[in-house]
Amino acid sequence: MPVIRVQDKVETLRAGDLLTALCTDPGVLQDIPAWCRINGHQVVGTETRDAEYIITVRVGPAAGGLA
Repeated sequence: MPVIRVQDKVETLRAGDLLTALCTDPGVLQDIPAWCRINGHQVVGTETRDAEYIITVRVGPAAGGLA
């Protein structure tokens, strides 16, 4: 579910925007970077804090966002 939520939010953003996802599922540390590679986005940071996984994504040029 976190990847779908990130995908939905990215569609509302512009290329170059940053999105930070706060998740509790450790699988996102592999899932979101894989999704980013496939879709032309970039993971610019990951952090683990207690039981939270924080991933920051830079939206790529193929984003459907606002003009």
